[in-house]
Amino acid sequence: MANPTPQARNTMAMLIDSHCHLDYLARNEDLDDVVARARDVGLGGMVTICTKVTEFEKILAIAEKYDDIWCTVGIHPHESDTEPDVSAEQLITLAAHPKVIGIGECGLDYYYEHASREAQQRSFRVHIAASRITGLPLIVHTRDADDDTVAILHEEFAKGPFPGLIHCYSTSRELAEKSLEIGFYISLSGIVTFKSAGGLRDTIKDLPIEKILVETDAPYLAPEPKRGKSNEPAFVKYTAAAVAELKGISFDDLVSATTSNFFRLFSRARP
Repeated sequence: MANPTPQARNTMAMLIDSHCHLDYLARNEDLDDVVARARDVGLGGMVTICTKVTEFEKILAIAEKYDDIWCTVGIHPHESDTEPDVSAEQLITLAAHPKVIGIGECGLDYYYEHASREAQQRSFRVHIAASRITGLPLIVHTRDADDDTVAILHEEFAKGPFPGLIHCYSTSRELAEKSLEIGFYISLSGIVTFKSAGGLRDTIKDLPIEKILVETDAPYLAPEPKRGKSNEPAFVKYTAAAVAELKGISFDDLVSATTSNFFRLFSRARP
């Protein structure tokens, strides 16, 4: 895998980590240090993701502290049973802040079953409605739930379009293809560097470059060669290098493409 060199830092200035959890990192790290390390390797922006609407103010405070960090508002499917039943209107009100650039993360997770499927699906549709009305991208989490995720996305899209992405894409080719059909983007994490991800890498080779973003999902899923450590936004460079190699393009071209894609999708964000 081609790793970016220190000399490449100037050309990496606009690499974006499109999905991380800085509030989780703040439990064990000094966020100023985390952000400084990200900037040192050339990141031009990070999106810190909301998973509990009851903790939104904490997420927003992080985004407000740093010029190059944005945030989202939403409820992770794991929290669908324990978080308040919010309406689309409530999400829309919270999303009015200029630092909020997306809705979610939301979606379906049938792997752990931390929340009932009924609650997850109901919450998912509420988030979709908020995305449709605001025009802010929907950040979709899906695990062991591809069929229902695709069905709900297409059913809701037929009612009226909305922008979005599949976060941390790591499953079936069909999920990617069906998501692309409704104009969604595909966000790739450190999983692409795992030895066990051969099938995923085969699919990524066929994804249109104009629909790809990169992310860390920090503090989870640290890429090779940092696997086993706590992930952080600075490590997105390893994922970007791996994707560039898979696509047969230079690291700089991959950075340019994914950054352009990011600002096209997250149109409220400003460099």
